[in-house]
Amino acid sequence: MLKAIYKIIMSELKKIRTALVSVFHKDGLDEILKKLHDDGVKFLSTGGTRSFIESLGYECEAVEDLTGYPSILGGRVKTLHPKVFGGILNRRDNENDVAQCREYEIPAIDLVIVDLYPFEATVASGAPEADIIEKIDIGGISLIRAAAKNFNDVAIVASKAQYAALAGMISEHGAATTLDERRFLAKEAFGVSSAYDSAIFNYFDRPAAEKHQSALRLAIDGSMSLRYGENPHQEGIFFGKFDEMFTQLHGKEISYNNLLDIDAATSLIAEFDAAKPTVAILKHNNACGLATRGTLAHAWTDALAGDPVSAFGGVIITNTEVDAIAAAEIGKIFFEVIIAPAYTDDALAILRQKKNRIILVQLCEAANKYTVRTLLNGALRQQRDTKVETAEDLKLVAGDSLSPEMAEDMIFANKIVKHSKSNAIVLARNGQLIASGVGQTSRVDALRHAIEKAKSFNFDLKGAIMASDAFFPFADCVEIAHAEGIDYVIQPGGSIRDTDSVEYCQKNGMTMVMTGFRHFKH
Repeated sequence: MLKAIYKIIMSELKKIRTALVSVFHKDGLDEILKKLHDDGVKFLSTGGTRSFIESLGYECEAVEDLTGYPSILGGRVKTLHPKVFGGILNRRDNENDVAQCREYEIPAIDLVIVDLYPFEATVASGAPEADIIEKIDIGGISLIRAAAKNFNDVAIVASKAQYAALAGMISEHGAATTLDERRFLAKEAFGVSSAYDSAIFNYFDRPAAEKHQSALRLAIDGSMSLRYGENPHQEGIFFGKFDEMFTQLHGKEISYNNLLDIDAATSLIAEFDAAKPTVAILKHNNACGLATRGTLAHAWTDALAGDPVSAFGGVIITNTEVDAIAAAEIGKIFFEVIIAPAYTDDALAILRQKKNRIILVQLCEAANKYTVRTLLNGALRQQRDTKVETAEDLKLVAGDSLSPEMAEDMIFANKIVKHSKSNAIVLARNGQLIASGVGQTSRVDALRHAIEKAKSFNFDLKGAIMASDAFFPFADCVEIAHAEGIDYVIQPGGSIRDTDSVEYCQKNGMTMVMTGFRHFKH
């Protein structure tokens, strides 16, 4: 049986006799070129790549010698010629193609290694439009599409990301490729070309106000298979490069729901000053505990106190290194994921005692400027909510004055409610989340739920701050809050009946500020 399979594989091998190589990224290419050269492959190239190949001691024919034309129009036209594209696109089993190539002296090209001008990097650099336009690759993208189209006969390497794959192929069976390998390389090549075209389209489809784009084009490289989706009967895949943001030091495979919580956790912790140790505990994308304290261990203790029941099986994140003291306390409960910028060796030894705990080092913040959600027969895209209120945003509408300490605490509460599912109410005091009501159909329900939770964990609400993600349509929330001893309120304002809440606060000695910014999160 194995001999039969081997025969099938060998029968579909296509020998590489001529390779067209024209790349910007040459690191890792020398090993491939050596293997190809040792197997008798002829090289064809242009400009700097040709010089690089010759510097390694290998003969290399210039494309202009093949075509009879030099590079013209400032380099815009180099490889765009029938002798190049005919060599790539001719079907080796088509008699007419073979005859025409013989008639016009077109040599077959069996391998194309090419990469594209750095268009996205040039845009990101802030370069002038003239420079950006020159980074729209014509020859390279055409070579990629041609070689990928003719994968039956031609192998295509469209980026340095595929160098390793090609190296593995030619190490296994010399300068030759199987049909499955060429199909794989073609798929990868069309991934490169589609992403490149999307980047160019998005550049041109960009009005000054970033509104009214005609179409949504997304290209996200990399994928991570998940055990399942949100529920076991649903398939789940993460598209992206997870290891660019995190290093996993320990634990089981990351799940779909883990990723949702990790995203929510990293977005939340980014709001807090890294110089002030802060711990957040999240469950179902909402903070169930959060505290800022002088030490990480103290921050953990007070964060856990906010809701020790919901913390079970949650996601923990901190903005500072986890030490052994904090790890010893954190390790006493069951949790799914812990995220931190660093861990001491002693802390890791403690946290690794449970084999399934996922331990992540966060390397950087998320770079996405937009959020995208599919719905109906399309998708919604919006800018990320990156607004962070400061003391200057706080408009005092009730109460005599606002101390810097109280302003800081109000902003603390507002950061948490911003990252809570709407409708949301957060109760906080002295840098600690006391309780929250999230995802409710009415703001009153959210407040009552928060009050009930706070009382169940023996919190005194006297002097607590109430933060709301949106305005109060009626005075009922401030009335309920006042009855419980909550006399400080932060909210965006904007209701046609704002005065009802403001006047109640003024009459009852409550302090209220408005920010002018709503933070709905559905």
